[in-house]
Amino acid sequence: MFVFRLDTHSGVPPYLQLVQQVRQAVLLGFLQPGDRLPLIREVVEELAINPNTVAKAYRQMEQENLVTGRPGRGTFVNEQQSAAMPASTYTSLRRGLETWLRRAYAAGLDEQAVDALFASAHQQTRNDHRQTRNEDVA
Repeated sequence: MFVFRLDTHSGVPPYLQLVQQVRQAVLLGFLQPGDRLPLIREVVEELAINPNTVAKAYRQMEQENLVTGRPGRGTFVNEQQSAAMPASTYTSLRRGLETWLRRAYAAGLDEQAVDALFASAHQQTRNDHRQTRNEDVA
């Protein structure tokens, strides 16, 4: 069964953390269409948070068509429009990223510097990718 977690130091509202975790789990293939999310009361007990927070997250996920609530049965993951990549692709990419992170920390970067460097590289690469795609279409 899927287990939620909360990072009280992230600055991200708890309901959004729950939504992001489901989005990521679906994208990475950890949650499949038809999988049931924990009941609201189960999440409340596990995380010791307000039931309204969990209900808000579940409503948000329903609005995004990530899940469908079935009264008396639970909340289930929907079939997604775009298929998730094979797990092997994510595994390979993750290994490369973990190697990069180890090198960054070994070079003496702290967490803030790693985050800044990653964000900068991510932004530049995304911009380059968009530009290349636009040139291919033109």
